[in-house]
Amino acid sequence: MSAVEAKLAELGLTLPSVVPPLAAYQPAVRSGVYVYTAGQLPMVDGKLPVIGKVGGEVTPQEAKELAATCALNALAAVKSVVGDLDRIARVVKVVGFVASAPDFTGQPGVINGASELLGAVLGDKGVHARSAVGVAVLPLDAPVEVEIQVELVED
Repeated sequence: MSAVEAKLAELGLTLPSVVPPLAAYQPAVRSGVYVYTAGQLPMVDGKLPVIGKVGGEVTPQEAKELAATCALNALAAVKSVVGDLDRIARVVKVVGFVASAPDFTGQPGVINGASELLGAVLGDKGVHARSAVGVAVLPLDAPVEVEIQVELVED
């Protein structure tokens, strides 16, 4: 077990299976020392646990927890192309999309769910630049979607 997966276990988390693509793309691709993930929905066992808009049908706290699930799914996607999460040198960038009710402006707090999970799991390697964007709708009416870019330790 990698040190990263041991830390996940210590936090009571398990790395899920990679979420299959919903369309014509790969869950993650490697280019040199970087891995870019596709946007990860908060899928759990092949389905969304909650749907709707944040600030409407979905509370900000629920959405924050879903963002953490997205980050966990993103780590699974990274592992699918590099084999070992201990190869992560650092998380470079996180981009989070929040399906928002018209008057909802708390997107940064929602995406903190992903950022906090990456920090808890990876420590200083999880510190990253980030964007948190409100959108009208996401695939499958998901409340949140997260993508990450990681830099790998040189081969």
